[in-house]
Amino acid sequence: MMDKSRLEIKVGLFVLIGLLLLVAVLIEFSKGSSVFRSGYELRLHAINVGGLKLRAGVLLAGVQVGSVSDIQLAEDGKSVTIILNIYKDKKIYHDARFVIEQSGFLGDQYVSINPTDNKDRLLVNGDEINCQEPFNLQEVARSTQGFIKRIDDTAQKLEASVTDLRRVVLNEETLTNFSVAIGNLRTFTEQALGTVGDINALVATNGSQISLAVSNVAVFSQALTRLASSTESVLATNGTAITSALSNIESSTEILKSLLSDVQSGKGLAGTVLQNEQLSTNVEAIANNLAVASSNLNRLGLWRFLWHKEAAPTNPPTATKP
Repeated sequence: MMDKSRLEIKVGLFVLIGLLLLVAVLIEFSKGSSVFRSGYELRLHAINVGGLKLRAGVLLAGVQVGSVSDIQLAEDGKSVTIILNIYKDKKIYHDARFVIEQSGFLGDQYVSINPTDNKDRLLVNGDEINCQEPFNLQEVARSTQGFIKRIDDTAQKLEASVTDLRRVVLNEETLTNFSVAIGNLRTFTEQALGTVGDINALVATNGSQISLAVSNVAVFSQALTRLASSTESVLATNGTAITSALSNIESSTEILKSLLSDVQSGKGLAGTVLQNEQLSTNVEAIANNLAVASSNLNRLGLWRFLWHKEAAPTNPPTATKP
């Protein structure tokens, strides 16, 4: 009886251990890892891991290539190190991007490896890589809440602006003035149309005169063109003579300036007369006598003047002393 009891206990323990091992194997296989497969470790550095847990899957282009073996918080508490156990036969290049993603909207999070050009070196055991933090729905919700609040504040300001616009601009007085302005603009437009009509009638009535005036202007323009051409031809033909005449005028001007300078400095007859006061007085007296003589000749005539001279007047006029 005792042997049967011991046998039952041994069988029970064996079955229990087998069930435990089976559960462990099932758990390991469900997480994508295996105790029978060797691999190498990669260390990811991230600011936040979100809801990532141990034994979470590591997917390369959607295919599981390993699992998360450990998650360690940095000593400064500002970052997290995620240790990945990658299957030995899976090759990952250094230029690949590591991102923490989520299965569906509320599914478990996992590490996604997104290959790029695969031109860099292969990752080996112990390599450290930066990992992009997961999408934080709560942070997005908080940002959206702030954005919605800013939109609400903008809407309130816009509503206040519309209220002020209605109060200041779209009041009854402004609308009345605007209506009056529209009426005045309409009247002005009608008057402008009438003026344009009158101008058209004037042009239509005096079309021949306007055409004649335009023709005269054209003829006058042609005459001016011909005059300009003739003037240009004269200048081109007599350029040498004109240049010589200008040179002569310039020489004459220099001579006049020299004569005036000599006169001012007392040189020559005119200069001497101007500078000598006694001589200038005599010249002035001679000029006065000549004036008197010419006046008598004009009044009495030449023969009468000679006749009176033969009569020898008793009292001859006294000559003016120079």
